[in-house]
Amino acid sequence: MSFEMLFVLLLILTMLAGLIFEVARPDMVIFSALVVLLLSGILSVDEALSGFSNEGMMTVALLFIVAGAVQKSGLIDQMMGKWLENSRSQTGSMLRFFLPTSAFSAFLNNTPIVVTFTPIIKKWCEDRGIAPSKFLIPLSYATILGGTITLMGTSTNLVVHGLLLDFGMEGFSLFTLAVVGIPAALIGLIYLFTVGYHLLPDNKGFSQQIKEDSKEYIAEMQVTPAFEHLDKSVKDAGLRDLKGLYLIEIIRGDDRVSPVRSTTVIQNGDRLIFTGLISTIADLQKIKGLKLETGTNIDLDDLKNGTTNLVEAVVSDQSSLLTQSIKQAQFRSQYDAGVIAVHRNNERIQSKVGDIVLKPGDSLLLLAGADFVDKYQQSNDFFVVSSLDTPATLNQSPAKGWFSILVLLAMIITVTFGWLSMFKAMALTVLIFMAGKIISPQEAKKYVHFNVLLLIASALGIGVAMRKTGLAEWMASGLLEIGEPLGLMAILFIIYILTNVFTELITNSAAAVLMLPIGLEMAETLGYAPMGFAVVIAIAASASFITPIGYQTNLIVYGPGGYKFTDYVKVGLPLSIIVMITSVLIIYNVWF
Repeated sequence: MSFEMLFVLLLILTMLAGLIFEVARPDMVIFSALVVLLLSGILSVDEALSGFSNEGMMTVALLFIVAGAVQKSGLIDQMMGKWLENSRSQTGSMLRFFLPTSAFSAFLNNTPIVVTFTPIIKKWCEDRGIAPSKFLIPLSYATILGGTITLMGTSTNLVVHGLLLDFGMEGFSLFTLAVVGIPAALIGLIYLFTVGYHLLPDNKGFSQQIKEDSKEYIAEMQVTPAFEHLDKSVKDAGLRDLKGLYLIEIIRGDDRVSPVRSTTVIQNGDRLIFTGLISTIADLQKIKGLKLETGTNIDLDDLKNGTTNLVEAVVSDQSSLLTQSIKQAQFRSQYDAGVIAVHRNNERIQSKVGDIVLKPGDSLLLLAGADFVDKYQQSNDFFVVSSLDTPATLNQSPAKGWFSILVLLAMIITVTFGWLSMFKAMALTVLIFMAGKIISPQEAKKYVHFNVLLLIASALGIGVAMRKTGLAEWMASGLLEIGEPLGLMAILFIIYILTNVFTELITNSAAAVLMLPIGLEMAETLGYAPMGFAVVIAIAASASFITPIGYQTNLIVYGPGGYKFTDYVKVGLPLSIIVMITSVLIIYNVWF
């Protein structure tokens, strides 16, 4: 092993450790590794930047815009909501909902699908007394399974396709992966409807628990004339940094002040609404002039008014809020919203709200301005799940909604018949959407997840370093020494398992980029066509079921479903094994 190979190997291991232990956002960890390779001279500037011009990566950017434009109308959401309402039994409901959801995921980005449908399913479950936890993990898994069916189903498929083109090989057609994806999806869904359903926990949703136990979350104090800080600001009155408590609203006659700022002035007769550790409310009673309202009839639903809403939001894995406390992030002033409670692992975090350090997947119950959902729906900081008060409405005229769906279908047809490449068809679709004023350039920019693109492009540069230094060839020969005596099928299983483990620990696109050069080297050494190896890696990188952190959609339903980490292992491990066996057997018989 040369010094350069050893250096790249150590850098990749350091990068993996950084991703596993969440020392920073995944895109920044991988980009940092790319910068080190550039500064060390292992990669030239052109090689380091090659990932930023990769066709697969650029196609992913266009896919974000197309999916956002189609879903903007709300037509699909409305249709699925009505379709679900007609269901009677739980199994029938799962069939009616998850089969079409998988089909949608084959052609649309699955992250917005899960963000959109999570509140629809939650409300449907709560209205019928069904635990949302029985439906939300299956929602995520159904979209992942659907994404394995087509080239545009996930960013991973497009990245592998782009890499194959970069290597001078023929990429995937639109339905190359369907040979494996459709059987794997059908078998996976049958498992979820039967065995998987019984393995799922029976949890109440976060918002359901809070509404049932309102008195554990909020308390009311009355300001009397004896209060010595009358007509002073909240900060000067000493009500900003209370032990375990958080002032979220002031009721003043018929008016409400929410969220409460440090400059808000306290007046006689104000009703102060606190959240946090209500067990510490006794400390407030020691303050002269503040009287605890023991018979208060305030509950969570009373907090909302014309200008505020109760919103449930999930912290994303790309959030700028990670690794700092709510107070350090200046949450209240930054988002014009007060945090009422934080849920993690199906439990409310029992500490002062301001001191909680947020992690990916945390569920926040917020008292927020009426425009919070619209404002932060596309934010990298949150997967905004829903306002708990207002139902989803159509965001544009039905005519534009139907037009966007028809344009998407036309794009699929042009790619299917080979009239245009995926990239050209996507670019034309975005142009038509802008010319038809389906979306504006500003909206298009909002739909693109630039952090995902940075991650993919940086990972592609690291893949170049692996090939250039000979590390990919060295690793491939090492794996072949283990697998060759066991036969080709054993080698395919080894590649699948390695890729899948990387996906669960880091990210799906990074896993595909790291494993593809190794898989292609193995194919060349063994004398096989590379397509079978590429398909194994694409499917294995997408099929992330065992952890909530391996795939964004798993993270989105983590908090709202009240799940624990072990729930994903219990339900996802058998599904991973089923999909792996199905995929490898089909690939072995079709491509070898």
